[in-house]
Amino acid sequence: MTTHAPRAAQGAQSVTLPVTLDEAVAALAALPAAVPVAGGTDLMSSVNAGQLRPAALVGLGRISEIRGWQYQDGHALLGAGLTHARMGRPDFAALIPALAAAARAAGPPQIRNAGTLGGNIASAAPTGDSLPVLAALEAVLIIAGPGGARREIPVSHLLAGMEMLAPGELIGYVRVPLLHAPQVFLKATGRTGPGRATASVALVLDPARRGVRCAVGAIAPMPLRPLEAEQWVAGLIDWDGERGLVPEALTAFGEYVAAACIPDHPPAEDGTAQPLPPAVLHLRRTVAALARRALGRALS
Repeated sequence: MTTHAPRAAQGAQSVTLPVTLDEAVAALAALPAAVPVAGGTDLMSSVNAGQLRPAALVGLGRISEIRGWQYQDGHALLGAGLTHARMGRPDFAALIPALAAAARAAGPPQIRNAGTLGGNIASAAPTGDSLPVLAALEAVLIIAGPGGARREIPVSHLLAGMEMLAPGELIGYVRVPLLHAPQVFLKATGRTGPGRATASVALVLDPARRGVRCAVGAIAPMPLRPLEAEQWVAGLIDWDGERGLVPEALTAFGEYVAAACIPDHPPAEDGTAQPLPPAVLHLRRTVAALARRALGRALS
């Protein structure tokens, strides 16, 4: 059982502690009102705020098969039970640098030690640090269902509500391509030190496809992909040379990303421009700066 499960259990009628993924799925199918809990960082916030009183809990902390990772055909298959602390270590950072950077930025040590990759995805909080990274990497979720069933959905589909988990299903694994190229994750918190992101940017280079993939987090209910900005800047990069860009191009990319994610208001009926509020303009400048810096670091 995880550290937080006993506290959550105070408001629950029963706690089940499976040791395999299929046992956990079976427990959820048998107890439709049960809530799965891994690190419990988001769950306990809801319980402590009086927003949730689970009738039963299915603890995922004893399922060793989802607490590591393995290699699979040029991809990394990440267990949903990987903690932020584990993903932040150097060996993982050598594998998927942007996800490791996001994990290290996820909060204070007690949050990083308890919070899990699968929990970050399932809760789908807009400020989840791993979410823009997974969106930029075009990660795929392996969903475990009753009777040993497995199905795959793009992480972006789940975050956008295009495909949802059915009753009795759990996120088992996350498949991420190993690009062997620079990756960057940056976020702004509005404060010094760890904190919830007011805006975040994940940027990865994909030399094999001569592509740039960028995702902006925290400013919308789900990560945003500025696809036209990605395609534009990828066409400027000398993929067979040093891959550098002049500062003006980096600045233009940042502004392109920011304008795509935080567009201007449409003109009024009389054709006059409708300015954005100062707070929104500040957020757009923040996104532009993060995108510019992320691309500059990736290309350097």
